[in-house]
Amino acid sequence: MPTTHRPAGAAATQHPPALRRWGRVTATRPRLVIWTSVVLTLLALVLAAGAMDRLVLSRFESPGSESLSTRARLEKEFGEGTPSVLLMVTAKQGTVDDPAVVAAGGRLEKELAAQDGVAEVASYWSRGSSPAMRATDGKQALIIARMSGTVTEARTRLGEFSPDFSRDTSLLKVRVGGGDEVFRQASAQSRQDFLRAEMIVFPLVLLLLFAIYRRFSAALLTLGMGLFSVITTLAILRGVTYFTDVSTFAANLALVMGIGLGVDYSLFVINRFREELRAGRSVAEAVEFAVGSAGRTVAFSGLTVLVSLACLLLFPFPFLRSFAYAGVATVLTSVFAALVILPASLARLGHRVARKNADTRAGTGWWHDTALRMMRRPLLWGIPALVVLLGLAAPTMNLTFGVPDERVLPATASSRVVQQDIRDNFAGEEMDAIQVLRPGQPGTDAGGASIDATAAALSRIPDVQQVDALTGSYAEGRKISEANAGSSRFAHDKDTWYSVVATHHGLDRDIDRVLSAIRTTAVEGASSGAEVRIGGYPAELKDFRTELVDRLPLVFGLILVVTFVILFLMTGSVLLPAKAMVLNTLSMGVMFGALVWVFQDGHLSGLLGFTPSGSIEPSIPILMFCVAFGLSMDYEVFMLARIKEEYDRTGDNVGAVALGLERSGPLITSAAVILAASFATYASSGIVFLKMLGLGMVVVILVDATLIRAVLVPVFMRLAGDANWWAPGPLRALHDRFGISEAEPVEAGGPRSSAATVGAPAGRS
Repeated sequence: MPTTHRPAGAAATQHPPALRRWGRVTATRPRLVIWTSVVLTLLALVLAAGAMDRLVLSRFESPGSESLSTRARLEKEFGEGTPSVLLMVTAKQGTVDDPAVVAAGGRLEKELAAQDGVAEVASYWSRGSSPAMRATDGKQALIIARMSGTVTEARTRLGEFSPDFSRDTSLLKVRVGGGDEVFRQASAQSRQDFLRAEMIVFPLVLLLLFAIYRRFSAALLTLGMGLFSVITTLAILRGVTYFTDVSTFAANLALVMGIGLGVDYSLFVINRFREELRAGRSVAEAVEFAVGSAGRTVAFSGLTVLVSLACLLLFPFPFLRSFAYAGVATVLTSVFAALVILPASLARLGHRVARKNADTRAGTGWWHDTALRMMRRPLLWGIPALVVLLGLAAPTMNLTFGVPDERVLPATASSRVVQQDIRDNFAGEEMDAIQVLRPGQPGTDAGGASIDATAAALSRIPDVQQVDALTGSYAEGRKISEANAGSSRFAHDKDTWYSVVATHHGLDRDIDRVLSAIRTTAVEGASSGAEVRIGGYPAELKDFRTELVDRLPLVFGLILVVTFVILFLMTGSVLLPAKAMVLNTLSMGVMFGALVWVFQDGHLSGLLGFTPSGSIEPSIPILMFCVAFGLSMDYEVFMLARIKEEYDRTGDNVGAVALGLERSGPLITSAAVILAASFATYASSGIVFLKMLGLGMVVVILVDATLIRAVLVPVFMRLAGDANWWAPGPLRALHDRFGISEAEPVEAGGPRSSAATVGAPAGRS
């Protein structure tokens, strides 16, 4: 197998060190850079202060889907839509059919209808005592409402009057629930978690950084870079809100990733700056060479993370796209801080950043010894590590995607209590009624016989509790009540529709089958070529999930391809990018295995304080994949950069791996601990989504920084030998022309300590 070892000077000749020249600029004009950055930060702080108020809420819906177009048509033609708010009325004595409760329920319905933003209201009493809106014991009944405007406007108005409708009188008890109330409370909880995380993350990270640097100035400077990233990211997000919707949950990602990446990149630049100082360079030269070497690695790393997160833009959902905006902004601001503000600050601080009594001997330390140990007996260490990782990833085989519900909230949340009462005391869920639109079937008395037959057929479907239509209400294939005043909502000169209320089991366990059976039955009852359209909240969730899953191959494939290209441009190898893909996929499997074992199967639910639903909502794991894959590649780039640098210098594969891990391993471990600590603050969140994000990211970061980097990377590179650096002739020529090398030109007379680089030529870093 041909080797690709080339002298450092050759690479430098082909690729002028532009970053070194930039490092020289920041080192010679640090005050200008610093004061410009201060002004930029203050402007960003002003914009960021109003960012949270402009972030919006999102529903789980797929733009352009059949369910959304059905909703729009029902609202336009029938004045009907999907309800999202409910009042649960509980009779203190007797039942909800007692005259006093009936009268009070009517007054309550009128009061709710008068609220700003409420477009439509109905109740058990105005719907002719519909069984679907009455508890099985007769003590509870529902009032349902549809809000107008955007989801943010709806939930904002709901928040204004919701507390007033939580009542407890001598006659009845009233509580507020429904999807909008559940996710309004979830959003409020996420804001609280954001503020709580801020109070925990910053002092925690500062303490960890001090333990790493043993210099308060270096720790404070590094935290400052993370803080700059958070502030400017929030400012950018506010700017984005003037063009498109950005979810409130994007702020949570901006906080942990801003701190994490800001700290990661600063760690590597400062560490390289310290190496250059130990090599005997002046402060200005140390800044120049640190930016030229570590800065290039930071730029590559940022590009890989940016690509992973930018791929979320391929999903047509504002919720996921919001995380792309936050992620891309975080990467750009973190790289900017590491390559612009940090070098200028280092030039001003100089030796005050250097660590006292640092051990500069090369070929020592735990990471160096571990790498040699792994490479001496690669199969002995590699096979058990691989077995452990595959075992941790095994639960992924049972992954089941489901839909979110009130269980995303803590058990004590008022809207969750209401929804639990509906599960326990009602046969079906009127709020989640499936809407079956029959264009071309007149909703008039002339079409009564056909409507009656279709409604009866729909009511015979397993897991359908009740069907409401123009001609009355149906259950188990028979009419249970005649048409009443509420039946007029199905009337239209040209079209009609049916409200199909499914059982809890049908909604939770087999909604795809129920929806398919409803469509098949409705089509069979229609004339040849007639159209049938399905809407309602369950259909909206199904369309959302289907579109999400259908896009996965494109998104994942693009991430893999682009990341492969980036790593090839950095290394000139085809094997190392392939190895990175395999190992990163393995770490992703461990993350998904943890999600299934904990959040789907319910292990540790008592300790973590949540209720498992038996499935996992798909958008959060997809977000986690993009974030985790990018961060794993972040560490891969840092490690490969140091290994390749040593290999380019010596041509010794084993020595390059050992020394590369010695130089990068401690930093990767430190960065992983800090990033894991940042994400861990959300593991105690009251929102299951944030718990998943926190726990899953902690698992994948720690596994990646230990078993993957400490064991499998050196094992693989030892087994592959010089083939690590091989590429076919045409690709080698492509890399020679367009690739970007870590090599720097030799500086004549530049002082350099051999201890720092194991005999590197002068000028090498």
